[in-house]
Amino acid sequence: MLNFLTRKRTQARQPANKILWLDLGDLGDLVNPSGPHEQWQDHGLGLLRTIMHQNGLLTDILSTRLVTEWPQLEKQLPGYEMLLMNVRSYTFPVARKAAQLFKQVNPHGLVLAGGMHATVATDEMLDVPEFDHVCKGPGEKIIVDLVKDPAAFPRVVEGVGARSMAEWPMIDRALWPRPHRRLRRDFNWPLEPACGWGPPPVATLLTSRVCPWQCIFCNESSYIPNMGRRPVEMVIDELNTLDERYTVGSVVIHDSMFFQNPRWLKEWIDKYPRRANKLWPYWAAGRSDTVRQWPDLFEALVRETNWDFISIGFESGSDRILRLLNKECTEEDNYFTIDLINRLGEEFEREGRNPPRLWANVILGIPGETPEDAFKTMRMVKSMRYVLPSFSYYAPYPGSALGYQLIAEGKSLMAKDNYHRFPGDEKVKGIDYAFYRDLLAGKYDDEVNRGLSPLDRQKPGVYTEALTKA
Repeated sequence: MLNFLTRKRTQARQPANKILWLDLGDLGDLVNPSGPHEQWQDHGLGLLRTIMHQNGLLTDILSTRLVTEWPQLEKQLPGYEMLLMNVRSYTFPVARKAAQLFKQVNPHGLVLAGGMHATVATDEMLDVPEFDHVCKGPGEKIIVDLVKDPAAFPRVVEGVGARSMAEWPMIDRALWPRPHRRLRRDFNWPLEPACGWGPPPVATLLTSRVCPWQCIFCNESSYIPNMGRRPVEMVIDELNTLDERYTVGSVVIHDSMFFQNPRWLKEWIDKYPRRANKLWPYWAAGRSDTVRQWPDLFEALVRETNWDFISIGFESGSDRILRLLNKECTEEDNYFTIDLINRLGEEFEREGRNPPRLWANVILGIPGETPEDAFKTMRMVKSMRYVLPSFSYYAPYPGSALGYQLIAEGKSLMAKDNYHRFPGDEKVKGIDYAFYRDLLAGKYDDEVNRGLSPLDRQKPGVYTEALTKA
């Protein structure tokens, strides 16, 4: 009887498949999340896992977000022959620890790691002996061959991507990790939970990949070359399919820059209201200079397609800082966009409609920023009537021009051992974070309010809770 029980326990530990995809994030984010954004699913993982399964390469899925301590993950690792991970800079420490555990449990197993950090900080990846192969760049055209015969590839693999997103399959969302059972009622898996941008269940998707601008705080353009945008009809067909399977409540378009390519946007205006099962409200991103360049197109999108949460990367209210960031936007562009959305919001309210709202992205603690620059930024935020502000402290990630510079100068506080996205942590040497904490706490309101209209001066100046991950 004892031998039978021992044999049964051993068999129970055997994985269904020999290849493991490990979803990365902070421990416990799919158990006891601190907020909705910790629960977003990884589209890179979903895409590549879908491609593998369509080609007969079946995988299991585990997640660091589904354990609260490392021994819980370690117990689930025996029996796997290969581990795959999509590594971002802020998940690099987690990926390294997971690879070390995997090798301890499966000494002859292989670890294949790709993703943004593999591309922008290849040397840091290669310093981890547990990473047997490091794939730089996109992987959708190479993942099948790499997994089938990793010995045929060098340790550093140059990724191969699709020429157009039209070549991508629709992600099988059931291949994403399920959240902990205590979250499942509100999570609406395999769709995603509400985050305040629209009713659940939420369908997240991409229509474009890579922002073509070259802001020096962003590392996206150094990761993947631009590619053709997903055709409008494919996007709508995917939403309709998801709605028929799971019932969509709202949409989040994760494009870094949705409001680009007027021809595509005009086609979206024409077809989305007619072809979609429902005119779902959606969140999507734009830039203030392109809003000013194509105001009629912007208004048509807001009025006719239910673009009701508009994410704009304002970053700063100071021309000097915008130039420093190579943002290619001006104070005038920012205020043009704010005034337009304020006017549209007032008009919608008069008509009894919910007003469009801004998700206003603002960066503080930029090297070279003066208190007066920061005051101008706060005045800009106070001029917004329909807004959820999102402040973050500048973070010098590798892959961005400014990030590389600060890392080379020894001024980054985000070393490879502690890449993180914690909102309130100090990220750059020499920045007066005490000033910024006081600024967000409203202690400089008298200075900020100078020159503002009486209505804007009445707005509370406390934004501490609006400080988000960088």
